[in-house]
Amino acid sequence: MIALLRMFLVLIFAILMFVFGCGYCLFSPRNPKHVFTFGRYFGAMHRVFGIKLELRLPKDAYERGQATYIANHQNSWDLFTVSSAVTPNVVTVGKKSLLWLPLFGQLYWLTGNILIDRANRSKAKGTIDQVVDNMKKTRLSVWMFPEGTRSRGRGLLPFKTGAFHTAIGAETPIIPIVCSTTQDKIKLNRWNNGHVIIEMLPAVDTSEYNKANVRKLAEVCRNQMEEKLKSLDKEVDARNAADGVKN
Repeated sequence: MIALLRMFLVLIFAILMFVFGCGYCLFSPRNPKHVFTFGRYFGAMHRVFGIKLELRLPKDAYERGQATYIANHQNSWDLFTVSSAVTPNVVTVGKKSLLWLPLFGQLYWLTGNILIDRANRSKAKGTIDQVVDNMKKTRLSVWMFPEGTRSRGRGLLPFKTGAFHTAIGAETPIIPIVCSTTQDKIKLNRWNNGHVIIEMLPAVDTSEYNKANVRKLAEVCRNQMEEKLKSLDKEVDARNAADGVKN
């Protein structure tokens, strides 16, 4: 019964977001401000799924300059959890194939996000160069998932270097964002799905890195995120146990 109620609410939300949302964005298509707006709308849906979301952002999170944001990518629940951490003047970089998802793909593109062809390395590299050029011409920041795919309970996957080439080329710091594990912990037919913590880590200076040691930069960031993920999971497990929520 709980699952059916949630699916009904999601259907209503999808109609409002994907149909009317696309119509709204047509008045100012590809305007980056939409990413922050709709990120907040999607993030608010965590309550419908019985998730107690704690967002840990530094006080100056909305006032920072240009940066390259990176986050762990777990599953479809990211849409209703990690999206809460999107800050103003940020656009995300996703797979070109997202464009073909009915309604969501069109909304994703209309809100100003960037699509790249990850299946074609030469095209992907060219797109990264375009992202860098665009960042230099504007004050926009970008958000990327360096794992390149959803981990689906496999822990933090090896990082691809696209996000780090972007940060080095655009001469921006990297700001890691870590979401505690959600895989197999959220059930549609359970009223209380426990805690999820999302934390924005301190910025990583990229000024001492270049193309030659870009993998070192990726390793530094991945180690920090992996350590934080373990810490957050331990904290979440303790809170859920105290609340009587089974993993």
